[in-house]
Amino acid sequence: MIMSFAHKTLAAGRWLTFSPFEQLGHVGSEIDRAVYWSRAGKSDHTFAAVDRALELLDLTIADPRWRRRLKELLRARDVVADRFYGTNEYHTNDASLQRYFFQFALAARKDH
Repeated sequence: MIMSFAHKTLAAGRWLTFSPFEQLGHVGSEIDRAVYWSRAGKSDHTFAAVDRALELLDLTIADPRWRRRLKELLRARDVVADRFYGTNEYHTNDASLQRYFFQFALAARKDH
């Protein structure tokens, strides 16, 4: 099976040049976009943003630097997918997802 990436240069290895905080900060940006489009009633845009967020999470999961926190990443991916594609069994709301990922964006900015 050949995968088609929305983030082609990131999938080609550039993702590994970002700090772990930057990686999850970028995931959070896609989550913010998904929430925005969801509130605007644009489901096609919503799911495109969710798909990009999941793709970035998959690239993060594949990054060996996250080996010790792999369980957290896998849970985060599961929660995001369940919130937008599943039955929301975790009772996740948009604000909680945004808060979780925003902390990483703040940490990434602090490092620069």
